[in-house]
Amino acid sequence: MKIQFNTGKNIVGSEGLRSSLTTLISGELSRFEDHITRLEVHLSDEDSNKNGVNDKRCMIEARLEGIKPIAVTNHADSHELAVTGAVDKLKSSLATIQGRLRNH
Repeated sequence: MKIQFNTGKNIVGSEGLRSSLTTLISGELSRFEDHITRLEVHLSDEDSNKNGVNDKRCMIEARLEGIKPIAVTNHADSHELAVTGAVDKLKSSLATIQGRLRNH
């Protein structure tokens, strides 16, 4: 499973941030790694340099084998929380998709 990060112009995509998020995402989605070919993680700050509530956005697009890509979005006060929320949503969506595929 390849993980690609894209950041908005107001986000510093440091190697430390990428490394910690890669570890978090890989660990949380490990049971789905056989079905995911690539993840695209988009991080942005919707209020730019202002400090706002829930202004950090994470959108994750999962490319799956033989299925159309799916995307989830989450907003939070920090990028780590936004990624965690988006991963939780993605796990739920992937579990639903796997259940549907098993029933057919």
